[in-house]
Amino acid sequence: MAKRVIAHLDCDAFYVSVELLRRPELRGLPVIVAGSGPRAVVTTASYEARKFGVGSAMSAAEARRRCPQAVNVPPDHKAYSEVSRTVWALVRERLDVLQQAGIDEAYADLSGIDRPIPLLRDLIAHIKQETGIQISAGVAPNRLVAKIASDLGKPAGFVAIGREAAAAHLADRSPRIVPGIGPKTAARLAEMGYPTLGALQAAPVAELQERFGERYGHDLHRRAHLHDESPVVTERVVKSRSVETTFDTDIDDHAQLEAILRKQSKELAEGLQGKGARGRTIAIKVRLDDWTTVTRARSIDAFVNDEATIIEVAVDLLRAYAPARPVRLLGVRVAGFEDEVAEPEPRPAPPGQLVLPISDRAGSTA
Repeated sequence: MAKRVIAHLDCDAFYVSVELLRRPELRGLPVIVAGSGPRAVVTTASYEARKFGVGSAMSAAEARRRCPQAVNVPPDHKAYSEVSRTVWALVRERLDVLQQAGIDEAYADLSGIDRPIPLLRDLIAHIKQETGIQISAGVAPNRLVAKIASDLGKPAGFVAIGREAAAAHLADRSPRIVPGIGPKTAARLAEMGYPTLGALQAAPVAELQERFGERYGHDLHRRAHLHDESPVVTERVVKSRSVETTFDTDIDDHAQLEAILRKQSKELAEGLQGKGARGRTIAIKVRLDDWTTVTRARSIDAFVNDEATIIEVAVDLLRAYAPARPVRLLGVRVAGFEDEVAEPEPRPAPPGQLVLPISDRAGSTA
């Protein structure tokens, strides 16, 4: 059986990153994304703000006391969701075994892949180029170590480390560095004489079970040694084929955009015909100069792969949307293939499985 290779992908300071794409004048400044109410909390802080001790889940009032010069930006969850969908759609184009764990993080199973590290580095560079979002990655034999590793070199970190090496490297750290060990548990462990992960590794299992219960005591012992056999669980990704272009210079001429879309549609049709694939959903993707990304789609009655139909629908969608700002990226996509599974079906990802679709850091906080 192939050696397990699990990656944890984590977008750096995600909400702030999205805001900086929309407001580049804030780059280099301490920025806090938080509401303005008396009970508002920090959702994300820029690394410049983190130097003042500002962190996620801290009250906005405390954050402002620690860093009064910070720029406070109210959260825009719709924008974050749109960027998130774009990021993970791009990742899924190259990684089939992917489990999204939140708006800004996911696990991937790279087992059995030749040279998975270069593959992952190339993917992260591609995501940065296409979306402006920087991903930090941890690569390890299991999800637990991968999750810890992705946090070690932020921002823009890339850490590949084994379980035993990670356990030794983190021995002088608080047990809280391990997911699943919270502040209350860490405080109780310190009271027992186990203030560090290394000390916890040497703790008798029976003592942990006596204090925390049989099941959780055993789990603490395993987590201290960074054991984890949980699989990456994924879903069948709806198949689609697309052609898109990121322009060197933003385009605001609609006639030029239509000409590009016609050329893309022709290329897409030829690719579909070469694979004998036909679909009934035709869509366009438009990314504006302010990084707003919009998709428009239409499903038709028949399964098609001909150039004329794809062009007709794609151009009609573009004209209906009529982008009001210069366009940075334009693309066309066909989905809803004849042999497509109708609904997502949860399935475990067996070790060693990773398929590249045809179409297609060592340590600190996210």
